[in-house]
Amino acid sequence: MNEQQQEHHREREHFFGAAKIVAALTSLSRVSGLFRDMAITALGATRAASAFRVAFMVPNLFRRLFGEGALSAAFVPVFSDVAEKGGLEKARLLLSNFIALAAVVLCGAAVVVSAGLLVWAWASPKPDLQLLLTMTVIMLPFMVTVCLLAMGSAALNCRGHFVYPAVAPILLNLFQIAAAVAGLKLIASVPSSLLLVSASVPVAGLVQLIGVFWLLKRSNLAIVLRLRPIEPGIATVLRLMAPALIGLGFLQFCELLQMVIGWVMEAKSTSPYLEMFGWQILKKPLWEGDVVRIDTARRLYQLPMGVLAMSLATTIFPLLSRYALRNDLPALRESVNRAIRLSFLEGFAAGAGLFVLAEPIMVFLFQRGNFTHDDALRAAAILKWYSLGIWANCMYPILTRAFYALKDPRTPLRIAVVLTVFSVASLLAMLIWIPQLGPRSFGLSISLTTVLTTVLLAAALRRRIGSFGDRQMALSILKSVVATAAMVAAIYGLLWALAAGGLYRPWLATIAGVTVGLGVLYLATKVLRMPELDEMLGRLRKK
Repeated sequence: MNEQQQEHHREREHFFGAAKIVAALTSLSRVSGLFRDMAITALGATRAASAFRVAFMVPNLFRRLFGEGALSAAFVPVFSDVAEKGGLEKARLLLSNFIALAAVVLCGAAVVVSAGLLVWAWASPKPDLQLLLTMTVIMLPFMVTVCLLAMGSAALNCRGHFVYPAVAPILLNLFQIAAAVAGLKLIASVPSSLLLVSASVPVAGLVQLIGVFWLLKRSNLAIVLRLRPIEPGIATVLRLMAPALIGLGFLQFCELLQMVIGWVMEAKSTSPYLEMFGWQILKKPLWEGDVVRIDTARRLYQLPMGVLAMSLATTIFPLLSRYALRNDLPALRESVNRAIRLSFLEGFAAGAGLFVLAEPIMVFLFQRGNFTHDDALRAAAILKWYSLGIWANCMYPILTRAFYALKDPRTPLRIAVVLTVFSVASLLAMLIWIPQLGPRSFGLSISLTTVLTTVLLAAALRRRIGSFGDRQMALSILKSVVATAAMVAAIYGLLWALAAGGLYRPWLATIAGVTVGLGVLYLATKVLRMPELDEMLGRLRKK
């Protein structure tokens, strides 16, 4: 191995090694997010709680779109290019200028949108709509802080600092947990409790932003806000961000639109329900509280993607950008191959595990307070359909980052536009013509959309950069399926043994099922000589 190859190897291992650290920190963040969801869900599956879930998706949309999507996808390649060619001071000026411009635009947009929503709330005769619009206005300032946080975090990532961006969401979770617990214990009214939780969101966003600005200063990237002169790289960032924003925005907006559809249809679901095949359904597809049940299932479905896939995509994105900048396609293909193998194993195993353990997990984690046993079982049925597409959801951010590293956001954009329309159309078709699916239609439509999106992106990327290890990839996928099958068989055997022995308890089934499943999965990967799980656990042997 010559000196250049050794340097590339060290560089690659640094970023993949950072992915393991970020995955561990992100796991902590997701665990705190799980406790947050448990605290908020305990307020119950009511019309007011459904309104909060829809309202919270608006600032959360900006977090995912900018913090995990278009902004960082456009900013990282340009910032890396400026830092590598012009030095750190030029990169700092670009960052300061971009943050100042964004702050002005975002604050102006927040004021205008808030004013419009308040007028709408004042004119509306419906109390539930007034509550939804009020909570949206309260949480809207988070839109500003999370976007600025995303810029600062992207700059820190490019400098090789991944810790704070990975743990910053914990602050938001802690603020919301405290507000939800206080509301449940101290406030009798559920709507008032949800207003308190809403108010905690912008406060947490401000604290997050203060932290990232302090760390930027420590990293010699102190922010000195200035609108003029406009740095040359700003135009490049905006040019890259526009199609990425639209492409990712379609997919993120799709989820918001689906939740709005659910909220509207939920209001009309007052007819009596029937018993059919052991599942209670309505003559109309949704009933009160289904938005809460759908959102609870959706958040568990997104948990595996956040633990590894987003951690991996975030940390290797600067690496992919460097390879693309150097036109080093072999190194780019190898890194994409490795990231996809890792994300598929995790996603496929996690999806299968959630499908098998959906009921005990939901009952164990969320049946408390005003969220009943029946609510938990209905949410578990929805989770099973979401879990079918987890493997594709974990691969998706890797593939999109590869296109953004190549400064080609248009291909993901075209695919996203077409499949977003498909997602909404398929959901409406299921709700209208297959009403017995009920809220499970949301999980099925998202799974179908994510799988189709991932397959089309992989095919397009292969045409763009060539084969990224087809035989190795196929063999890895086959082994992942075999290892997951062994895991599923072990979990089913465990559940049967617990039931036969009269020992079945949701908490015991969840803890034992996860423990046995992970153990069997690890042993299966050892028997099949798969390196992926060792890489996830940080035990990759040095050659």
